[in-house]
Amino acid sequence: MSDSPKFPPEMDVMRLLSDFRFPAMPDMEALAAAQRRNFEALSAANKVALEGAQAVARRHMEILQQSMTEMTGALQSASPSANPQDRAAQQAELLKASYSRAVSNMQEIADLIQRSNSEAVGLLNRRFAEAMDEVKSLMAKPGG
Repeated sequence: MSDSPKFPPEMDVMRLLSDFRFPAMPDMEALAAAQRRNFEALSAANKVALEGAQAVARRHMEILQQSMTEMTGALQSASPSANPQDRAAQQAELLKASYSRAVSNMQEIADLIQRSNSEAVGLLNRRFAEAMDEVKSLMAKPGG
């Protein structure tokens, strides 16, 4: 006698699976091509993001070098023999100019980041819209 349980005919798993109908498979070639285009779009967006990050890093380094050069020049041009009021006025002007450049540089860096992100997201959004159109057309095909 067998130890395996006996199921009634309506619970026969093999019969249930054989009766189950899978939906028709979509065109596998079209599906593979769509996935390839998805990966290409993702790769392009990553490339744009990386190029943007490199541009930001380059510009940041340029700004840092420029700031160091300006600071060195300002320190050398400061006259130690000037009276305290003149020295304070010079320092205030240097501080004001430095602050103004820093704000301008931060805005430039933010704009670079914004442009890079917008371009990368734009690539992904276009591919997403194309992919949705592809899905619609695959589902509209007979048997899809």
